[in-house]
This record gives sequence, C-alpha cells and structure tokens, in this order.
Amino acid sequence: MPAENTPVAGNLDDDDYPAYTMGRAADVLGTTPAFLRAVGEAELITPLRSEGGHRRYSRHQLRVAARARDLVDQGTPLEAACRIVSLEDQLDDALRLNRELRRELDEARADI
Repeated sequence: MPAENTPVAGNLDDDDYPAYTMGRAADVLGTTPAFLRAVGEAELITPLRSEGGHRRYSRHQLRVAARARDLVDQGTPLEAACRIVSLEDQLDDALRLNRELRRELDEARADI
C-alpha cells in the first residue's frame, strides 16, 4: 500500500471519519438516500462533502440516523423523530457533564 494511503487507512477506526457514501450509508441502514437527505435537512446530521460535493457519512452519523429511522418506523413523524434524537443526545451530554462535575466536587471535598 502506498505511503500516502496510510493516513486514510488509519482513519477507518475513527467513529467520526466520513467513510460512507450516501448509497452505501443507505444500504447499511436499509433505507433510501432520500431519508438521509431528509435527516440532513432536519439538521440531525450534517454529512461532510467530498471534493466533488458528494455527501459522506461517519459511523457515528449512521448510528444517529438509525435511531431516527427506528422512531419513524414506529410511526413518529420525521421532524419529531429528529427532535427526539437531538434531545436524547443533549440529555446524555448533560448527564455526563453532571457526573464529571460531581466527581470533581467529591475530589475537592476529599482534599479539604
């Protein structure tokens, strides 16, 4: 393998590396490219663009889109599904931050 390909190969383990084309991403999710465009328009995910302007998706983005698809498959309107997934992510972030702050507070109290 040429040396110039080595950095790209190293990125394949990166959850945020945009390795999937729209067609491949749709196949992986068992959905259509139109669904991926719709979740992009709803600003749930923002695919990166190749030099030619084609959408590229990461594994993380595919997991987020899959969560929205599960809700849509259960009858939730797309916009509502995207909002739910977004709020779930915000809650996860807030809970993680809360745990970190509590840990820091406990450590500070132990030092007193």
